[in-house]
Amino acid sequence: MDNRHDRIAEIALDWHRQGRGAALATVVETWGSAPRQAGSQLAVSGTGEIMGSVSGGCVESAVVTEAIEAMADGRNRLLTFGVADETAFSVGLACGGTIRVLVEPVGGAQGLPDTMLADLVAARASRQPRAYGVNLSDWSRRLMSPAEAPEPVLRRLRLDRSGLEEDGTFIAVHNPPLRLIVVGAVHIAQALLPMARIAGFDPILIDPRDAFGSGARFPGETILHDWPDEALAALAPDARTAVVTLTHDSKLDDPAILAALASECFYLGCLGSTRTHAKRLERLQAAGVGADLVARIRAPVGLDIGAATPAEIAVSVLAQIVETLRRG
Repeated sequence: MDNRHDRIAEIALDWHRQGRGAALATVVETWGSAPRQAGSQLAVSGTGEIMGSVSGGCVESAVVTEAIEAMADGRNRLLTFGVADETAFSVGLACGGTIRVLVEPVGGAQGLPDTMLADLVAARASRQPRAYGVNLSDWSRRLMSPAEAPEPVLRRLRLDRSGLEEDGTFIAVHNPPLRLIVVGAVHIAQALLPMARIAGFDPILIDPRDAFGSGARFPGETILHDWPDEALAALAPDARTAVVTLTHDSKLDDPAILAALASECFYLGCLGSTRTHAKRLERLQAAGVGADLVARIRAPVGLDIGAATPAEIAVSVLAQIVETLRRG
């Protein structure tokens, strides 16, 4: 699947460095039933190429025109678009809403400095969270790590929620991409990995059994044939990572579970019946794992939706992961 829509900053920097010109359009505020949330972005090149979106398609052409003009004069734009309920459908919205869009050329007198954009792209490449702040009155800017961010900005990073602060500063949250680490190249994984990618996760499959974790069974997927605990140690699951074990083999699942419990992963789900999980808990407790850590395990894995087929089980697992991410 093409995931370039998640690489807006990277694409804009590439266009700028190639001499093609670049501007970033960002939704900074919404009212009503706006189609895209604050922080949604559209990159525009000097020749009118676009990547991303700031609406359901109804205002993109106007934004592109403004972006090309911004690249020409080096000045920012703050645009407001409103659509009434009775006319919304005809222009591509399901219902009415209003959005405010910030257009920043890369470089120029007022624009986003290319050095700051390069720093943001470098942080994203190393999975380091950043908050980009731009004051909509004086155009002052700041790129903040969690260690540098004040509490309101830290809260936005934790909630993954871009938006306006009371002082008129727009905060764009750039958290590391979500990851899903799946242990076990089984039929459920064949359905789960592509589903997860569609939902915005970077999936990684771990299985030391070459016959199971083959490119023929998982075309285009990232497959690691290391022992699960060694692979997880190298991947270093963080608070933007979910881990799922699917092998039914304690020799493979248990080392992965122990490694995941020692990490900051936000979700750990394990396949198996209630009886299988009870035996698993006995093994983990015998290994010295405390009750507080054991309680982090979601098992039997997935929401109880009556799933029967591997694909349905994959749906239930992904739904539970998203529920945990968004609701805690």
